[in-house]
Amino acid sequence: MKRYAFLDVIRSVAIINMIIYHAIWDLVCIFGVRLQWYSSNTGYIWQQCICWNFILLSGFCSVMGKRRLKRGVTVFICGLLVSVITLVAMPENRIIFGILTLLGSCMLIACFAENGLKRINPWVGVFVLFALFVLTKNIGNGFFGVGNIGIEMPEALYSNLFSAYIGFPPAEFYSTDYFPIIPWAFLFFTGYYLNKLFCRYSLMKYLDTRHIKVFGLISRNSLIIYMLHQPVIYLILKGLSF
Repeated sequence: MKRYAFLDVIRSVAIINMIIYHAIWDLVCIFGVRLQWYSSNTGYIWQQCICWNFILLSGFCSVMGKRRLKRGVTVFICGLLVSVITLVAMPENRIIFGILTLLGSCMLIACFAENGLKRINPWVGVFVLFALFVLTKNIGNGFFGVGNIGIEMPEALYSNLFSAYIGFPPAEFYSTDYFPIIPWAFLFFTGYYLNKLFCRYSLMKYLDTRHIKVFGLISRNSLIIYMLHQPVIYLILKGLSF
């Protein structure tokens, strides 16, 4: 697969931000350091920017390269491993249906539904899917809409573990990193159709900027970094006796 240096930069910046964010999360949630701003809108906006970056970029890149099915299966299995490890090692901070499970699921959907996805005009795909993302952003809290305009969702939808995977978590469901199919798949496929627009209008050439080795290294090893960064951060902070 041809690598586009600008995409490597975007992914690498997101990974660096993620590592810093999770290091602060460990300080606050595990080691009890008080950082008021972290729980404020500032911390939330930072976290959301990282998530949006990862998910949009993953959707954008999902149509690129070979072995897409293998990539989706690998990412999904890594998501399951994260769930198993956290359930065993730190159940109070368990991760169920985290971002890797989401990305792996979306990659698999993109592979199996490719024929149908190709029939949708990219402009329609971008605007409709992003609108659905906005409208369903609070569906986990039982609300479909924006602000105070919308409808309350039926309580019966929020019933079990599978409904939590889809985006309707029951009251007893808990995960420290929760990215259900709804609304986040809509953002992923917004990125998918953005790629289609870039290809349609020959814009990909503008992403082929000068390569910077460190960004390429981080980007190529993003999955490994994701799987290892939290244990490494924890061990470092533990060693510093926080």
